Amino acid sequence: MTSWNLGQAVRELQDRQAILDCIHNYCRGVDRFDRELLLSVYHRDAIDDHGIFVGTPSDFADWAFSFHGAFQHATQHMVTNHTCELDGDTAHTETYWMLAASNKSGSALSFGGGRYVDRFEKRNDHWAIAARKCVVDWNGAPGDSPIPTEVLALFGAVGQPARDLSDPSYQRPLIVSRERIGLHAPAPERTAAER
Repeated sequence: MTSWNLGQAVRELQDRQAILDCIHNYCRGVDRFDRELLLSVYHRDAIDDHGIFVGTPSDFADWAFSFHGAFQHATQHMVTNHTCELDGDTAHTETYWMLAASNKSGSALSFGGGRYVDRFEKRNDHWAIAARKCVVDWNGAPGDSPIPTEVLALFGAVGQPARDLSDPSYQRPLIVSRERIGLHAPAPERTAAER
């Protein structure tokens, strides 16, 4: 490979990583109610079509925080499969997403899955979403968890999740107390059929 081709390959890898970072920042911004981070993933003139909301990034942030705040205690937006077609300073992506939500009423948990279909544009050396369609492929609610509530409560010792900058993910430097080493929940008893 010539040095020119290597340089082109490195630029393409940098572009792809910047786009994927943008998608990850979207998920974190929505889940943490981090308005600045969420707005950073869009160009100011972008349009987001979530089906139940269509509008500008600023209006979307207001709507998303209000919607999730009204209906859920917490959300986790997760992304999996990701394809990216680069075409100069434009990219067309499809990213599979899953949403897990702790609900304030009705079923304690709900899940959904779909795809973010995006047009990214690189402007002033910055990749961001210019247009988004959020496609919902499925949704539902699970049955009750087989994990006892007292065991689930132990997860809170890691730190209280928050929809703001007090969330543990913003702690710098991240510190895990050495006194917690060796703590674990008891393993459940196995039935004779499972042995």
